[in-house]
Amino acid sequence: MTPGGAGVAQRHDQQTGGPAGLIGIGYERGGAPGARSAVVDGPYAEDGSPHGTSHGPLMTYASGDDGTRAGPDLGTGLTARTAEEVLAGYLHQQAADFLRSLRLHRESGSDAEGAGDAARQLRRAARRISATLHTFRPLTEEEWADQLRSELGWLSGTLAREQACAARRDRLMAALQRLTGRGERPERSDRGSLDDRGDQAKREKRDSRGNRRDRPAPSRSTTAAASQPASAAAASTETDPDGALAAGAARAGALLDRQLTLARTRAHSAALQALGSARFHAVADSVAVLASEAPLAGKNAELPAAEALPPLADQAYRRLVEAVAVLPLSRAGYPYNAAALAADQRQDAPWHQVRMLVRLSRYAREVLAPEYADHRLAEAGRALEWHRDAAEAAAAASAAARTPRIAPATAYALGVLHADQRHEVEAARFAFGRVWLPRAGERTGAGTHDLPGGMP
Repeated sequence: MTPGGAGVAQRHDQQTGGPAGLIGIGYERGGAPGARSAVVDGPYAEDGSPHGTSHGPLMTYASGDDGTRAGPDLGTGLTARTAEEVLAGYLHQQAADFLRSLRLHRESGSDAEGAGDAARQLRRAARRISATLHTFRPLTEEEWADQLRSELGWLSGTLAREQACAARRDRLMAALQRLTGRGERPERSDRGSLDDRGDQAKREKRDSRGNRRDRPAPSRSTTAAASQPASAAAASTETDPDGALAAGAARAGALLDRQLTLARTRAHSAALQALGSARFHAVADSVAVLASEAPLAGKNAELPAAEALPPLADQAYRRLVEAVAVLPLSRAGYPYNAAALAADQRQDAPWHQVRMLVRLSRYAREVLAPEYADHRLAEAGRALEWHRDAAEAAAAASAAARTPRIAPATAYALGVLHADQRHEVEAARFAFGRVWLPRAGERTGAGTHDLPGGMP
């Protein structure tokens, strides 16, 4: 069962979210569309693990003029420190993690697994540095911050492509096995063939001792069946959809494996070239400086942390709420709504935008309150990463189906695979809506929760 499968099986008449027009967090009405995000988007790098184990009293809420909650107010635990102390400390920590991961990557040598783990940690630190410089940009030297963010985005994207190709290949191969039922059948058939061979060997050994029987000659019908052309047997399966899928799945898998392995090889070569370039060494030098000195704007950075940092984090949160407001959550709240089956980049783009804004809000929360985990934002981020993975896998299946001169059975298997991944996209949207929108019975008590913006 895929993640969120239990939720997808829910009855269509069961309430899953707030009423139409109350899209956002709690009862905050969504704002205008067009929220912008600049977080480094390195795919497949978020491990999804929570950074804490409990919710604390630090989570309070700021109220707007209209009585709606405008997101978390995290300033209560920052009164004794300046903005420079909090922001510089977080950037120093992430820069140190970046340099440590870089050293591990260089020391891994031929250890592919170790190099992959180091690259993931490298991108993790790069994303947090970039997101922090974006969210708290007014407190930094803006020209320096923009330049470093741009370079970290280039590095993270370059290193992420190899792992993305490998994960996409594994996902599609597993989906093909699930769709054709080939995950369990070979084991049973192999066991049966071994038993048959053992019984036949025992019979032949017993016959060789003196009671050997003459085997009957094969009948004409058996001979005719054996001499039947393979094309005629294949044609007989075309009337059976399951048979046609099984006939084309092997070739479809081989085609996808060849294309994605080639893409992964090219991505690996590009990553190695990038890590040896002068551009990368310049980025590493900038991060090394950041590990000991954070270029912050003097006047704003000297303000108390509780005064300077929470408004900027709240601004990132509001951009997230505005982006969620344009999503069709009222329709996505119903399972099997078929809204995501059509492969269209324009309908996927707003969901990808929200995923990046969720990261920005999570990382801003880490700066202000690293000891408290925001489980709801982490869960929403995992649902949106599932959405991205399925959308990219569907696009890969569609691209493979456009390969010239492929067999009809292969094209049919790729079409079924594409539809399966678009169903996964739909399920991920449903799961995100279940996380984001309040349940019907929890709306009245939303003010008592310790989660940001009244999320249940």
